Amino acid sequence: MTNKIARRGRLAAYKLVLAQAAMAVVCSVFFFTVWGVQFGYSAFAGGLIAVLPNFVFVTLAFSHSGASQTDKVLKNFYWGEAVKLLLTIGLFSLAFSQLKAAFTPIFVGYVLCLMVHWAAPLYFKQS
Repeated sequence: MTNKIARRGRLAAYKLVLAQAAMAVVCSVFFFTVWGVQFGYSAFAGGLIAVLPNFVFVTLAFSHSGASQTDKVLKNFYWGEAVKLLLTIGLFSLAFSQLKAAFTPIFVGYVLCLMVHWAAPLYFKQS
């Protein structure tokens, strides 16, 4: 029973991460067509900085569920948040130090991918 609950929550969260990835691609294509290759890659890098940590968080946070496993659920949620934060910091550091990326498209791609969470109730039906 608890595996069904965890699987349902994980699938819903993976849909949201997939929507974020789609936003990263759309943003990247927009920047690529309007301003060129470097801005397109930069926007995609910003989108990936939002998507990859969220994917890791979903994988960790939704690994357990149920009232009998509350300790594991809480522990995995906190671990997921910690890893997500550290991974975000690391990816931003990597993008700014190693890539020849433009700053504005990175932040625009990052913020647009995070805004997908705010709009999620509009396009995801809760079942």
